Amino acid sequence: MIPGVLALGLLLSWPAKSGKNLLPPPGGNAPVRVFAATGVVESLQLDDKTAVIRNDAISNFMAAMTMPFQVKDAGALAGLKRGDKISFRLHVTRTESWIDRIVKIGAAEPAASPKAAEASPAAAPPPQRADSILDYAFTNELGRPVRLNDFHGQALAVTFFYTRCPLPDYCPRLSKNFQEASQKLEAMAQAPTNWHFISVSFDPAFDTPSVLKAYGQSYDYDPKHWSFLTGPPDKIAELARAAGVAYEAEGGTIKHNFRTLIVDATGHLQMIFPTGGDLSGEIVSEILKAAAVTNQMVSQNQNR
Repeated sequence: MIPGVLALGLLLSWPAKSGKNLLPPPGGNAPVRVFAATGVVESLQLDDKTAVIRNDAISNFMAAMTMPFQVKDAGALAGLKRGDKISFRLHVTRTESWIDRIVKIGAAEPAASPKAAEASPAAAPPPQRADSILDYAFTNELGRPVRLNDFHGQALAVTFFYTRCPLPDYCPRLSKNFQEASQKLEAMAQAPTNWHFISVSFDPAFDTPSVLKAYGQSYDYDPKHWSFLTGPPDKIAELARAAGVAYEAEGGTIKHNFRTLIVDATGHLQMIFPTGGDLSGEIVSEILKAAAVTNQMVSQNQNR
């Protein structure tokens, strides 16, 4: 009989396939809100058309924080350097955001002397027992204890986010993926029912169960198929580390990479999507495969 242990602790070394970069291009016909903003350039990623900016508070939209902002044309970032003070426009639709009209308004500041990096929970050494976190009782949006091993026999999709993320193409897009994938699965004829989505918050100080419940309701979630988890920072960090998620609180926001994981009931990592963007269709396809593995396993056990 195959043990029902979800091998999340082995995700980083498992030879899973990776999803392609499916970030949608800026633009479209959605209504656009435009905000004037200022800030300081922290870093540039020209290949990704991205600038990490420590922005000042943006009136009627977001507090001062450090965020990655996309541009349509990498040429808009030409000539910028870390430490440059800039003004820019931020465009936000329901599904995406980008900046333009980037203008230097101050000379580049001298590079700060390196400081000892503050210890980030997600950067701590890995735990000795990779499976111990699977039996830990996290708390869901209903205030109930939930262990990952409670989902034995179900196909899982797992992602990491925080509710205060202000830009629609980051954490809100991850949640939208689960919302749309849930709707597609529930609308399918003869679709499997043994699947569950798990959204783990790495902002436990703010994302209490009541906050997570309200957030889930804003996405029309069904608690039978979608859970939002919180817990002590060290346990969240341990789980994130096992899943290959790196995050760091900085300037009122949380910098993090993307991970959406598909795991079948045999404990195998089936797929890693290391990007944001619209992945709902891909998530549905992978969940159907993972559920088929689950159902095949159950059938084999029943025939023994």
